[in-house]
Amino acid sequence: MNAIKLNNGVNFPVVGIGTFMLTPADAENSTREALKMGYRMVDTANAYVNERAVGRGVRESGLKREEVFISTKLWPSEYENDNAVDETLARLGVDYVDLLFIHQPAGNWLAGYRQLEKAYREGKAKAIGISNFEGKYIEELQTKWEIVPQFIQVEAHPYFTQKELRNTLDNYGIKLMSWYPLGHGDKSLMEEPIFEKLGKKYDKSPAQVILRWHTQMGFVVIPGSKNVAHIKDNLDILDFTLTDAEMDEIAKLDKGMRYYHRTDAQLEQFAAWHPKFELA
Repeated sequence: MNAIKLNNGVNFPVVGIGTFMLTPADAENSTREALKMGYRMVDTANAYVNERAVGRGVRESGLKREEVFISTKLWPSEYENDNAVDETLARLGVDYVDLLFIHQPAGNWLAGYRQLEKAYREGKAKAIGISNFEGKYIEELQTKWEIVPQFIQVEAHPYFTQKELRNTLDNYGIKLMSWYPLGHGDKSLMEEPIFEKLGKKYDKSPAQVILRWHTQMGFVVIPGSKNVAHIKDNLDILDFTLTDAEMDEIAKLDKGMRYYHRTDAQLEQFAAWHPKFELA
């Protein structure tokens, strides 16, 4: 598995299996099967309510704990829960996670970030990150962090390359992890002529070309699926390399177009919502 080096010296896989919107049963199955076929990273969150299932999938894969990178996220309602990190680890059935995020800039998010820093110092998180902290939120966090995060997880795809945000990230060596990497399944993106042309050249699907673009941009990508064939295809992207000219051609598609538009009202709702965690 190809890897990138984080600003704390850790090498991290460039492709992982995402579990957003997966039921516990599907998350367990996708995690187990993905790890068996060569994935070495899985991403989950308190809010996905499938952490226990992901933990089971990791154990069922037969891999040693140190061979698997586990990423999860604290939800805003957990930011002021002093036991949030330990309870998250308990659900996953592990002593540490490889990457721990705060999920949204909602509620007392600074308390949440302090929890990440504490977990990092105690070895309960090997790396820490921020999810959906763009614009004014990352600007404020820069004035308050004691430990620079290793990752930010945000929407990114060829229609929205996060150009402005990446200028900030580059100053600190913060890596970008993409969600909606395929444009939320937008047919217009998938059917762009450049991806059809490159797909024919490299004997890949447009989706595989787009995922490869992410990794060559220096992004970590975490496409999710409950379809084992799709999971396999999403990993089969590291045996070809797009040329600089091809990357430049894809760059012309950037039109600053998001698929997800979060509101302040939603942030208030996020802070008030409490996930109903799996009991077993």
